[in-house]
Parts: sequence; structure tokens; C-alpha cells
Amino acid sequence: QVQLVESGGGLVQAGGSLRLSCAASGRTFSSYAMGWFRQAPGKEREFVASLSRSGGTTYYAASVKDRFTISRDNAKNTVNLQMNSLKSEDTAVYYCAARRLDILVPIPEERQYDYWGQGTQVTVSS
Repeated sequence: QVQLVESGGGLVQAGGSLRLSCAASGRTFSSYAMGWFRQAPGKEREFVASLSRSGGTTYYAASVKDRFTISRDNAKNTVNLQMNSLKSEDTAVYYCAARRLDILVPIPEERQYDYWGQGTQVTVSS
């Protein structure tokens, strides 16, 4: 089992940047594929990005591609989401998720992920 804690959320102006981090407990972090999801007010939670166990395979939602970058540091048990050129529509609660099986094809369905953090709020002002 793994426990996930997100940090780095906050208020930023449109066009700005934020870096979210997700710290994972346990000694087997490298055996989990990781993902980021978000949920805006009144909307369903949606896929943002995912990363394979090795960090060599990444997938992004079309809405964030070329603006967001997901990365991991297996030595520090962390996964990060660098968010650039933020837009008001990026406002949401962002969740980190872990999946026991590797991600080598796009897997945007949240039910395919096994563990979740509590979320961190990102607000982009226009």
C-alpha cells in the first residue's frame, strides 16, 4: 500500500506557473505508475497526465499537452507536475494517483488507479 500527499497548490495569475508535488510513503514507490487528475467545481474528475514506473513513458490530456510536464524522482518517492502557461480553466483540485500495474498505453480512467491523495487546490485568476 502507498499513501500520497500532494502539495504546491495555490493562487496564480493566468499565464503563470505552478509546480505540484506528490510525496509517496513506502519503499516500493518505483513499482507504481503514477498519474495526476483534476476536478473543477461542478465537473467530474478528469485525467491530466500519467507516468510509467521508470518515468520513460508519459501521457497527457489534450488540454494540457505542451503546457504541463509530469516527472518522478524514485529516489525521493515523489512525482511532480510542472504547470506552465496556466489558464483559468485549469482551476481545479488536483489529485495524485498511483497504479500497481505499469502504464505503457494511455489509461485515463480513474477507476484504473489504486491509491489517491487528498488533493491540492489550484486557482488561476484571469
